[in-house]
Amino acid sequence: MKKKTPLMQRDGTRSVLASLLSIIIGMAAGAVVVLLVGLFNKSMSLKTAWEGIRIIFLGIISTGRNAAGALTFGFNPVNFGNMLFRATPLILTGLSVAVAYKTGLFNIGAPGQYLAGTAATLFIALEIPSSVVPAWLIWILAFLGGMAAGALWGAIPGMMKALLNINEVLACIMTNWISANLVTWAFDVSNLKNTVENTKTAYIYKTSFNGVQTPKMFLDKIFPGSQVNGGILIAIALAILMYIIFTKTTFGYELKACGANRHAAKYAGIKDKRSIVLSMAIAGAMSGAAGALYYLAGNTEFYWSTYQSLPATGFNGIPVALLAVCNPIAVIFTGMFMSMLDIAGLQLTNLTAYNEYITDVIISVIVYLSAFSLVIKLWLGGRTKKTGDGPDANAETGPAPAVGAAAGKEAQK
Repeated sequence: MKKKTPLMQRDGTRSVLASLLSIIIGMAAGAVVVLLVGLFNKSMSLKTAWEGIRIIFLGIISTGRNAAGALTFGFNPVNFGNMLFRATPLILTGLSVAVAYKTGLFNIGAPGQYLAGTAATLFIALEIPSSVVPAWLIWILAFLGGMAAGALWGAIPGMMKALLNINEVLACIMTNWISANLVTWAFDVSNLKNTVENTKTAYIYKTSFNGVQTPKMFLDKIFPGSQVNGGILIAIALAILMYIIFTKTTFGYELKACGANRHAAKYAGIKDKRSIVLSMAIAGAMSGAAGALYYLAGNTEFYWSTYQSLPATGFNGIPVALLAVCNPIAVIFTGMFMSMLDIAGLQLTNLTAYNEYITDVIISVIVYLSAFSLVIKLWLGGRTKKTGDGPDANAETGPAPAVGAAAGKEAQK
């Protein structure tokens, strides 16, 4: 009978602990920054610093200040609803990075795929007259069109990798900027520029102008006054779908086997080139869905001069995926956590003498540590006792020599 692996020696346990340790250290680093700024700024005090630290850890439940000027805390439906709204694209771009990583690829092209999905979504949503076609049907077409555009844009670096063996990171960087310039040109020559709100410049119409916006699905009753809509439910459903595909289907097994050892997978009869292209296409579809849901909300505007910079949401999917150890279900929670830090940053600006950029320090530390998750896992493994029966149980297993070994390793996680 096979001896059961102790809990602390399991790879999954150490992965979770490594992520939690990264979060704790990042939050502590933010608290130290707040304290130092409070100590060395003559206009602040220890009381101000203590308020800043409390907002960092409890910003999501901050309800403002009372009549005496003291911070108050409790259930804040606006904060929670806005957190879920901001988490929607983060979850999907995190899924985009995680899906590619499962196949041994690093998708840094999420910003370009996000822009491609955004452009396709807005053109479909705003060009089809809602007076002729039902708004709900236009919404479905726009959402699916955004996913398809993202999938197409993601498949390009996938084909370069599969057919020409061009590094996907280099290909993604090129497609990112090509996408930014193409989207800028497409909107520049279109008639979708916002002329109704004449105080705006270089903005595209909101989808609420023709009634094509994501339904609230009763979430506005739970979180009144916030931006939340049914997009968060779609994002969660897609994350669950990705989890099922990668853990319960032959197709997912083939993708993971190709990522573990492409040559062994090919030897076993798996079409490695097809797996690479499909993996990047699925990753692109997730990023396209992120852009689609964000701008179909009806309360967001797209700035069409995108060639000057790439959307941060695409890059923010990288730490979301790393912190979740590329587990699709865990991506849901890490996406919400990163969004919660954004809300805490806004609360810092609104309620204290600090500004929201302190949360960037926290996120930076967390990202830095999550990139060293393997080192942290090894350190955690070294803290446990050796079993003594054979090789060191804490040692990391090497690459699987065959597809069967790769699948067995995934099954133990």
